[in-house]
Amino acid sequence: MSAAQEHRQEGSASVALVTGARRGIGKAIALRLARQADIALNDIADGLEELAVVAAAVRALGRRALVVTADVRDSAQVEDMVKQVVAELGRLDILVNNAGVTRDGLLIRMTDEQWQTVLDVNLTGAFLCTRAAAKVMLRQRSGCIVNMASVVGVMGNAGQANYAASKAGLIGLTKSTARELASRGITVNAIAPGFIVSPMTDALTGEAREKLSAPIPLGRLGTAEDVAEAVAFLTSPGARYTTGQVIHVDGGMHM
Repeated sequence: MSAAQEHRQEGSASVALVTGARRGIGKAIALRLARQADIALNDIADGLEELAVVAAAVRALGRRALVVTADVRDSAQVEDMVKQVVAELGRLDILVNNAGVTRDGLLIRMTDEQWQTVLDVNLTGAFLCTRAAAKVMLRQRSGCIVNMASVVGVMGNAGQANYAASKAGLIGLTKSTARELASRGITVNAIAPGFIVSPMTDALTGEAREKLSAPIPLGRLGTAEDVAEAVAFLTSPGARYTTGQVIHVDGGMHM
């Protein structure tokens, strides 16, 4: 039985920590999980105003919301973040490693900084957050971890060698940690979104948008809410026997 189940049965809420929660997919995940849990919202300090807006929306749903700014690349900040979540919200049942960046560029022109920044945030950040959260979940003997991978981590994409490598690595991290933590009732899964509606895609012309949608069997871009629903499933009692999996939310693109 997961911690989320136990706490629902006892009448109190589970606690979820969502990294990169100030906008887009992270925001949608936080608001969706607020139907079943209290929410700790993480992003870097520059996103404090946007985090405050998301926190207000979570509270409007009747849940507790905690804003915790931290750079997921910094192990000390990550450890302090998890300690703060447990101190103020009582426990930690769900971790969603959503924080991520892109620094696109063709391989031969990609700088060391472009490569390292993406690996540090997308992969090392998830490792640090998972390590810190696992210490809490192991004591609880329950928990759910969801990593935000990408269809690019499975298929590759020209101009995104750094991003694809980070997301492929995240899938490997997911499977390895799922094996390590399963005996303590902790599930670890990944979601691989495809092309998702964003401010960048909103700026595209109709023709460019159609071209982007062409390889997708369902014929449209996904939404942040599509991804959030998959997270809600993986952190629900219905997924208590699901671990080490990669759920593709891509309209059939990977297929």
